[in-house]
Amino acid sequence: MRKVLEDWIKDALLEVQEYVRLQIATARGVFARPFYFYDVVEQFDQIGVRSLTVVLLTGLFTGAVVALQTGITLDQYGARPFVGRLVSVSIITEVGPVFTGLMLAGRAGSGIAAELGSMAVTDQINALRALGTDPVRNLVVPRVLAGFFMAPALTVIYDTVGILGGWLVAVYQLRVASSLYWLSITEALALQDAWMGLIKPFILGYVIVTISCHLGLRTKGGTQGVGRATTRAVVAASVAVIVVDFFLSRLLITLLY
Repeated sequence: MRKVLEDWIKDALLEVQEYVRLQIATARGVFARPFYFYDVVEQFDQIGVRSLTVVLLTGLFTGAVVALQTGITLDQYGARPFVGRLVSVSIITEVGPVFTGLMLAGRAGSGIAAELGSMAVTDQINALRALGTDPVRNLVVPRVLAGFFMAPALTVIYDTVGILGGWLVAVYQLRVASSLYWLSITEALALQDAWMGLIKPFILGYVIVTISCHLGLRTKGGTQGVGRATTRAVVAASVAVIVVDFFLSRLLITLLY
């Protein structure tokens, strides 16, 4: 039992060490030449544009169900007209960044881990090194930049669609006046809420992509290893989104409110 525990601790420390090394190499690669502009644009499309459909659908129905549930709860206190206030604040500050991060972890994170894992097990990564190309600069940096900048953009879209979904339910299901719904939103939202909703996605997008790249590059064991790496990437990135969101919330509440 003791031997198993020691091995587990060693493996965990090794993973942390390699992950930190990847962060350092990525930070250097961002500011070093050559800059692979075409690869960056391609990853913006892969991670951002191609995730748009799932973000739109998730945002619409999440906003709708939040409005439905909060409307039923507010009815107990005769406060149904304030449903817009709860929908907007909850989606912008918490639900939007977290759910967008989870969608990116499931769609983009799995794709990154599978792609890099396939390259690792077929020695394409070693081939790049043999040709004098830095794999981190060529493969990781474009994906990290895309995740870092596209996560906030997708979150803004998610927030907008979520509030619209809440509006549909509030007006046609809960019979709340449209003007009252939007008025409650403008009265409830503060500048601090917007900052919190915009800062979180930058960090969450970075965490999702770097975890997926790390696990993809360390893939071993052929096609079965690619499957394991993909599963680990989705699970690790999803858990990281929840954990990082908690600590970010505590920090931003302290700094902004």
